Amino acid sequence: MRMGPARWPLLFGRLSSPALWLLLVLLGLSWHAGRRVPPVWTAEAVVVETGGTAEAPTYQWRGKTLPLPVSLAWEESVLRPESLVRLNAAGEEPARRMEIVLRPAIDGGPPERVRFDAAHHWGPWSLLPALAAVLLCWITREPLSSLLAGIACGALLLGHYDITEQVLVPSLSTESAAGVLILYLWLLGGLMGVWSRTGSARAFAEWVAVHWVRGPRSAKLAAWLLGVLFFQGGTVSAVLVGTTIKPVADREWVSHEELAYVVDSTASPIASLLAFNAWPGYVQGFLYVAGVSWLATEADRIRFFFAAIPFCWYAIFAVLGTLLLSVEKAPFLGSRLRQAMVRARTTGELDAPGARPLAAAELARDHVPDGFRPSLWGFVLPLGLLVGVAVGTFIAGGVPQVRWAFGVALLLAALMALLRGMSLTTLMAGVVDGMKGVVAGSVILLLAITIGAVSKEAGGGLWLVEALGGHLPWWTLPVVLQLITMLISFSTGSSWGTYAVAFPLAMPLAWAVANANGLAHPVFYMTICFAAVMDGSVYGDQCSPISDTTVLSSMCTGCDLMDHVKTQIPQATMAAVLAALAWTGSVLLFA
Repeated sequence: MRMGPARWPLLFGRLSSPALWLLLVLLGLSWHAGRRVPPVWTAEAVVVETGGTAEAPTYQWRGKTLPLPVSLAWEESVLRPESLVRLNAAGEEPARRMEIVLRPAIDGGPPERVRFDAAHHWGPWSLLPALAAVLLCWITREPLSSLLAGIACGALLLGHYDITEQVLVPSLSTESAAGVLILYLWLLGGLMGVWSRTGSARAFAEWVAVHWVRGPRSAKLAAWLLGVLFFQGGTVSAVLVGTTIKPVADREWVSHEELAYVVDSTASPIASLLAFNAWPGYVQGFLYVAGVSWLATEADRIRFFFAAIPFCWYAIFAVLGTLLLSVEKAPFLGSRLRQAMVRARTTGELDAPGARPLAAAELARDHVPDGFRPSLWGFVLPLGLLVGVAVGTFIAGGVPQVRWAFGVALLLAALMALLRGMSLTTLMAGVVDGMKGVVAGSVILLLAITIGAVSKEAGGGLWLVEALGGHLPWWTLPVVLQLITMLISFSTGSSWGTYAVAFPLAMPLAWAVANANGLAHPVFYMTICFAAVMDGSVYGDQCSPISDTTVLSSMCTGCDLMDHVKTQIPQATMAAVLAALAWTGSVLLFA
């Protein structure tokens, strides 16, 4: 079939797209680096705590109890620093990717049992997958294709040319991917669909509008207060606050950009400040520093975590900034967010022209059947049960069982609808509609998990820490750690993934720098460095277009993903700058 002359301009217009040429260049660079640039091997070293019995010894690893393998002598290790130097010089790969090694103690005491995990990076080339996803998402405003492009770049860099079988299938068959499908597609989508079918969410919005909300300010303040209340975790907060307050905010002409910013900025920042959740138990596992007695035990490290919270300046400024925005007294607003506020108040348009909100039409309106009377309790009781189960399971077992919480909330909402006369067919139609409404966001979350895994395997975070961590004056280290973790977290879309990369490198580095410079208060210095890593990771996670909290904040408030990212970054960056100044002044004055 020959192409007619009228079609040539269309073809050339597509081929001349800047995004297309950028994609081709990035794919070519990724292929070149994967084929021509030898990887640099390194190893993460973490001291492990052993237990069990003499016949069946075990050790603790990231919250799990694993069988303890035979421990190697230090000289037998292929992942110790001296061995890796020889391997990298010869351009070879290590024979083992993980090993438990008995490391001689520096002070002459008993040897330490250390787990080495091999990792590699390609220098600055390791940033190509994340760079492709972020740049293309920024240019095209289309997250699905941008994430797929970043995954393709990562696959070429890693030499995984069968992207489906070597990258997508392994990533999407993981526990975290299954958790996304169960929680955000089935449970969240089903619950939102039931509330839409019963009209309960609308009834709650009307009740709040009558008894609390008197305009845009009180609507945003209600969102801020709910964000503080739901402090169990970033994703949980984004979902609960967004779905609860969106009908109220829409009625009061609060732009979706404003609401998404309030929801997102009171998600992870609040979870790191009111850390009565899973964060301390997870983070403490990366804080061990050889020779530092006050970080020797898990209790010591959790105590250190809570002692550092008052110095998490970014989280404090971020939460304070959203409070001031809620009451419309913010001293600084980016031009895009200010324009969104003016647009919504004067024209009633909640989205920018050309916006493509993540929330589907199935969730944008109610589908209450004739003769069914919406009830406020159909929303309040499942929501209260959801929060109660999440908080109660954390108090009882130390880990909030989020899927349990959403599951019992969905069952209660469905049971209440059936008891009040709704037919099973109508109820299940609502569940299906709710699932349809979150399909796009769930797919983006799955791809975000995949590119996060690809970026971590490519080693961009490791290279950033190695390249920048040890070559600057001591008083700049907190800000350097902040910038590094901001880049890692923004590139991977994960604050927790950044903690796993940065803390095992940053904490020993901070201790070594404090001692090398004879600082009078090394504990305080390490506390500031810890806070910088915590907050830099939260900033990157909050602002990244491939972060789950960013996607969920957009999805649950009905906002265009890139409109949310672009309107949020100026305020978040101002908070980060203020935090950097506070950390630098603190170490100069008190360390």
